[in-house]
Amino acid sequence: MDAGTAVLPTGENTSNPLLLISPLDDNKLLQYSRQIMLPEIGVDGQQRLLDAKVLLIGVGGLGSPIAMYLAAAGIGEITLVDFDTVDLSNLQRQIIHRMNSIGRLKTDSAKHTLLELNPDCKVNTITELLDEPGIRHQIKAHDVVIDATDNFTTRFLINQYCVAEQTPLVSGAAIRWEGQISTFTNEPGTPCYHCLYGQDGDEDESCTENGVLAPVVGIIGSMQATEAIKLICNAGSTLESRLLILDALQMQWRSMKIKPDPQCSVCQKQ
Repeated sequence: MDAGTAVLPTGENTSNPLLLISPLDDNKLLQYSRQIMLPEIGVDGQQRLLDAKVLLIGVGGLGSPIAMYLAAAGIGEITLVDFDTVDLSNLQRQIIHRMNSIGRLKTDSAKHTLLELNPDCKVNTITELLDEPGIRHQIKAHDVVIDATDNFTTRFLINQYCVAEQTPLVSGAAIRWEGQISTFTNEPGTPCYHCLYGQDGDEDESCTENGVLAPVVGIIGSMQATEAIKLICNAGSTLESRLLILDALQMQWRSMKIKPDPQCSVCQKQ
């Protein structure tokens, strides 16, 4: 009998997905049992998560919960991109880092936390500024890209190459009491991030200048991780062609439709 095969005992109820024949070993079946029990994921979906490669750009307020939930959920390979170091002021919201991480590269600090959560997760780190060919290469090598950056220049560049490679992009942002999230599958006929914000985007705002409530980045980051998992498992409906906006001060959500811009200089050239 294979050590990596779960065998269904004679007469056992086959409605329980944990009892189906599976290539996952017993420890993994137990570790991910609460996800496998979800009919939209099951054993096959969990295997897709274990085989998936996710590129996470930014390991700050948004990137912290994203990375932790993806690693805990069983994403097989996560590539972290960030060239910043941990500062005392980061710890209020960047929960992947610890007090003893101050002065360390955020990618190194984050990798340490992720491997404590799930030592089976392969964590790659990139700490230098990538040129455009480098960004495109990384996007092409991954199944899903998650944008957790804080400036439009980087967001537009990420979007450009996600569209070019038709790689799904999950985008999120948070400032003050506000947050927003959308998913772009980058399939033909669907809008891209550039359709939403046009050529220049809104004026860049940073948490350094405007502040942000810590749980707001946690809410948006957790939702970004959820969208990535749904994309990988092909589960439910994503936020494709929709922008979800949070006003946490009034605790209200708004949903806006995003339509392809026929004049978009990015997705309409593909």
